Amino acid sequence: MPDSNARRELIETTWAAVWGRGEVDALDALLAPDYLRYGSDPQPQPLAGFKSAILTTRAAFPDLTTTIDDILLDGDRAAIRWHSTGRHENPFLDVPATGRRVRVAGATFARFAGDRIAEEHVTWDPRALLSALGVFPVGQD
Repeated sequence: MPDSNARRELIETTWAAVWGRGEVDALDALLAPDYLRYGSDPQPQPLAGFKSAILTTRAAFPDLTTTIDDILLDGDRAAIRWHSTGRHENPFLDVPATGRRVRVAGATFARFAGDRIAEEHVTWDPRALLSALGVFPVGQD
């Protein structure tokens, strides 16, 4: 079984490159070619779609910073708690640029297959982002 310290370092290094600098091809060292990302969308997102989503997000929030708060590793599983901050400088999901600084947080639960992550389940509240952007007031459903 791969060393958990090596996995932790790979996750941290990859996230810094991808989320911090937009180097999405760094994901190829961490994620399996048949990787799937599960979230709020009923269809899982493949690796190419995930890369595209990151580039779209970083285009809207050019100063995006994602910080890993905790990583827990157990066998072939990883739990990653994170938060992201950035200023909304360009359109995002049909929302015109607001110039607002936003903060969102979430957790990613990953399963390794060998030395790469085969799937992730991501949980975060997109309503918090939309509220921060002023799309709808906090507390409304």
